[in-house]
Amino acid sequence: MTSPGTVPVSLAEIARIAGVGRAAVSNWRRRHDTFPARIGGTDAKPQFALTEVEQWLRDNNKLNAAGSLELLWPRFETLAGRDEAGLAIAYAGHRMRGQRSRTPSRPLSSEARALVAETVELGRREGATHTFEFLLRRWLDAHVRQISATPARLAILMARIALRTRTASGQKTSTVFDPACGSGHLLSAAAEQASGGVELYGCEIDGALAELAEARLAFAGDGRDVRTRITAVDSLRDDPYPDLRADIALCNPPFNERDWGYEELATDPRWVHGLPPRTEPELAWVQHLLARLRSGGTAVVVLPPAVASRRAGRRIRGSLLRHGVLRAVVALPPGCAQPHSVSLQLWVLRAGGERTGGSGGDDALLVDASAHTGPGGRGPDWEAIESLALTSLDGLDDRASELPHGAVRVPLLDLLDDEVDVTPGRYVAARPEVRGKESADRWSELGDALASLRELSRSFASLDTARSPAGGPQSSTTVGDLAKAGALSLRPGAQPSESAEVFRDPREQSIPLLTVPDLLLGGVPSAWLAGGEHQTIAEEGDVVVAGVVRAFDAWVHEGPPVALGTQLFALRVDPDKLDAHFLAGCLRAPANGRHAGTHASTSSRVDVRRLAVLQLPLEEQTPYSETFRRITSFQRLLARSGSLGTSLARDLNDRLASGGLTTAG
Repeated sequence: MTSPGTVPVSLAEIARIAGVGRAAVSNWRRRHDTFPARIGGTDAKPQFALTEVEQWLRDNNKLNAAGSLELLWPRFETLAGRDEAGLAIAYAGHRMRGQRSRTPSRPLSSEARALVAETVELGRREGATHTFEFLLRRWLDAHVRQISATPARLAILMARIALRTRTASGQKTSTVFDPACGSGHLLSAAAEQASGGVELYGCEIDGALAELAEARLAFAGDGRDVRTRITAVDSLRDDPYPDLRADIALCNPPFNERDWGYEELATDPRWVHGLPPRTEPELAWVQHLLARLRSGGTAVVVLPPAVASRRAGRRIRGSLLRHGVLRAVVALPPGCAQPHSVSLQLWVLRAGGERTGGSGGDDALLVDASAHTGPGGRGPDWEAIESLALTSLDGLDDRASELPHGAVRVPLLDLLDDEVDVTPGRYVAARPEVRGKESADRWSELGDALASLRELSRSFASLDTARSPAGGPQSSTTVGDLAKAGALSLRPGAQPSESAEVFRDPREQSIPLLTVPDLLLGGVPSAWLAGGEHQTIAEEGDVVVAGVVRAFDAWVHEGPPVALGTQLFALRVDPDKLDAHFLAGCLRAPANGRHAGTHASTSSRVDVRRLAVLQLPLEEQTPYSETFRRITSFQRLLARSGSLGTSLARDLNDRLASGGLTTAG
């Protein structure tokens, strides 16, 4: 049994316990002779005894107000694997809710049982809900690479959509179903958003997640009548609720899983709209949800965009439309949920195919919120997304209601063609009354960009780069030699350390993590990092080099700090010896990358130390630096002009094809 005294903690964990930055802990270690000695790890990644750390922090009045919970978490990490830690947290949650008769689905070790008892005692002091939610969040964050949880804002949006669009119920108690509930994010959101009593039914194939979901939902409701039943089972293959008829169904199903039961479920009665092809498991989940709804009940499901257009699923999509079941599709911007690089969709379905009062007409509502991102295009603008979605769906059954910009009613005759494509972006056009001004502004922007390109082109054409410099070819040095001479420091990026926490959404005191795949997909970080004191951080003014052939590049970092993943390098120059923009310009020369690369494949690495740099005094670097900056501006203007031009040409083509050309009388 691991005692608290032998539980190892890293510098990052000590920082969390104390509520300070990692640098502060490193400073304490250097300045205070009484700081605990290292018990494990390495000099670069030391580990310390938890009890010694706690005592030192108390003695020096440096324990954070939330330190009690932070002191508890490292002990959960020492339990025997992911599942035992999850089950211990779930059991502690049940105990804190007074469910003493509840027993874990499998026996816990003596260490886990003792930890549960301490957690329950701490919950009495710190608050049971706060204690459980803290441990659940830390457990999910620790296993973010294996577990995909529905983000809270998306879960709330889905619950609100379902509650506002259902026509069934009229009962005091709402019944909510999630056949792939994970740790209960969607069911918890439904319980929070619903008024009156709620019955929550869920299935989850992962036993530890099922236990955590049931424990989490025991805290839901805030005193209201909330009844919960979670079953650890493969819901598609072994449905435990065949007679359930729910008012609401919510689901974020697993994507692209080919082994979903195609052979054994071929004759299943749930396939009212057709047997889902083996390659369309998402359409199996859609029909499973519909089979568990009462007439007039609403289902909201998260789906990848390909489900709206893949040829294999067109017959089922057509049936869903013809029977009035698929009522709306909402396209979301990238970053709303995993996978974060994809613009996911919400499908809104209603069982029974009823269109209230017949006023909805034979059409489907398509909403395109994919452009609603935050400043700089980073992250979803949830307020704008929710406003557009809910305002549009308020008119779901009223064809006479006016829709906001970004939403359109599409007649079924237009949808039921050979493709049966229900992708919102295919049908949602720009708003006519503002398109003229927006278009004029964009044409003006394109004109300004082209004028700047013309000016830069003339200046580049006048440069005399063909003549050899006086005295023959200019000598060069390498990054490795410059590092030895102290002109720069070279720091390689790395995978996040075990002590680091990786998030898919920005959190307080987290830092973006940039990787080579991010560069290949547009350069926007797809993860955020907390902890990991040995991660390489690029500060403003550092030169960042992508040291792989397929993404080879070098640039001066601008903006907030960013952590670098593998095959990325941060070079920090001595400003008395080297100009950062001069260095970046020399390094990113394509010939330089070819010379330093291995050329075995596009994934081959570039030896950054072998990259060549012109050998010039600092004062002679300045004109080169200014020219390199102008080349960077030239490339950005080219990219922006290309994007603007393509967009404007397509928009103009659309307007002409719809009869928008005005000629003089």
